[in-house]
Amino acid sequence: MSKSVVAIVGRPNVGKSTLFNKLIGERRSIVEDTPGVTRDRIYGDCEWRGRRFTVIDTGGIEPKTNDIILSQMREQAQIAIEMADVIIFMCDIRVGLLADDRDIAVMLKKSGKPIVLAVNKADKVGDMPYEFYEFYELGFDREPIALSSLHGSGSGDILDAVLEEFPPETEEEQDDDVINVAVIGKPNAGKSSIINKMLGDNRLIVSDIAGTTRDAVDTRLENEYGKFNLIDTAGIRRSAKIEDRIEKFSVLRAKMAVERADVCLIMIDAKEGITEQDEKIAGLAHEAGKASIVVVNKWDAVEKDNSTINEYTKKITGALAYMSYAPLVFVSALTGQRLKNIFEQIVYVHNQARTRITTGMLNELLNSAMEKAQPPSDKGKRLKIYYMTQTAIAPPTFVFFCNNAELFHFSYQRYLENCIRETFGFRGTPIRIVVKQRGDSE
Repeated sequence: MSKSVVAIVGRPNVGKSTLFNKLIGERRSIVEDTPGVTRDRIYGDCEWRGRRFTVIDTGGIEPKTNDIILSQMREQAQIAIEMADVIIFMCDIRVGLLADDRDIAVMLKKSGKPIVLAVNKADKVGDMPYEFYEFYELGFDREPIALSSLHGSGSGDILDAVLEEFPPETEEEQDDDVINVAVIGKPNAGKSSIINKMLGDNRLIVSDIAGTTRDAVDTRLENEYGKFNLIDTAGIRRSAKIEDRIEKFSVLRAKMAVERADVCLIMIDAKEGITEQDEKIAGLAHEAGKASIVVVNKWDAVEKDNSTINEYTKKITGALAYMSYAPLVFVSALTGQRLKNIFEQIVYVHNQARTRITTGMLNELLNSAMEKAQPPSDKGKRLKIYYMTQTAIAPPTFVFFCNNAELFHFSYQRYLENCIRETFGFRGTPIRIVVKQRGDSE
């Protein structure tokens, strides 16, 4: 059945992220006492009384602000409101009904969407304080519901009210063919900008302030190339530069985004060139066994001659020698230059990572490779490789059975990996080699 969408909105620091985490059953949104921590829209799944639906956590709305980040947070919340079937409007009983709450209520009424008013931080058991009844003044069709998102009391009443407002269920499409794409890189490398360009709208907050994206944000996209789930992640800084707890959470989420991705786009700032930190970030995708594409962004801002692209390619492939399998794409998020190449490469490397080769074909290759370069020997003992087989995909994993694993030197493993790639491709994906020893009966 198709999933309905619920957006949680309200002023900063009223407990939206705490309720979101409670509803989805995991700590996905960053929860801190700092107003404005949740900046983009965060998605999660919830199930209540047999009905599954999507919940969106939004950045706090400050109706009257000239601050660039706060104003964009307001725009993001507006997009979530437009997407939602039902809106949970959260207020804070401890501070009472504020003018900003009234302004937000007016905005929500204009949306025409069903509103469930949650008066949060009602942690005391017993009679409701006078402040609770102030929220009736907002004039919604439903009565306010007292809630303690911290302790969970009242959340069932909120969900019951939400379910009553849901539209009828319809058949939903199967999403088995969706490719999860994590966009990773240093702060301000253009990750959000490239996704916005791919989507064709300003779906993610973009500014010149490094570190804007603090959570991993999922956005669905379908085009002529296929179905994609684009995961924008917080820029990854060096550990020594991570000064506050919030940013530490962001780095963790970026790593988690890599884990759940099918393909990683490793963003490099062309103006800066490849750095040691870029190498470490790329290593996250490599070590996780993810198909990857190196995306060199801001190519429009680089002064070029006939040798520029070759010089950049040489520097990047040299620095990322451990993942020479990853294709390079030179793009501009600003102009959209070569953007279609990214989609083509995503589909290509995704398919390459899921390629299976029959055992028969692999052992024909193995025999040919051993004829060209004999297995190594040590102190009169020669490595014997009996056969090989592919045991997994994404990443493609090959198991070699031999007489002595110690003789199976890394250099010969690399030689056989190169033979596999020359014959079968596997462009864009790491390859895993597993060596298993069988006793030599001869």
